[in-house]
Amino acid sequence: MDVTQAKARIDMLRIEHRDLDDAIAALSQLAVPDQLQIARLKRRKLRLRDELAELEDRLIPDIIA
Repeated sequence: MDVTQAKARIDMLRIEHRDLDDAIAALSQLAVPDQLQIARLKRRKLRLRDELAELEDRLIPDIIA
């Protein structure tokens, strides 16, 4: 994956992460929230965060001080 593809993937993941935030908030507002669905969405959100961190680490080189 080159830099351009990685940046595009990061942008897509950020959008999906925000969408999951909105979905979780909407489900939480229901009179009887579906806790199982909320938990699944939260796990998906955590996986996205991990993938984002991994991609960002690849793009930003480590600087040894």
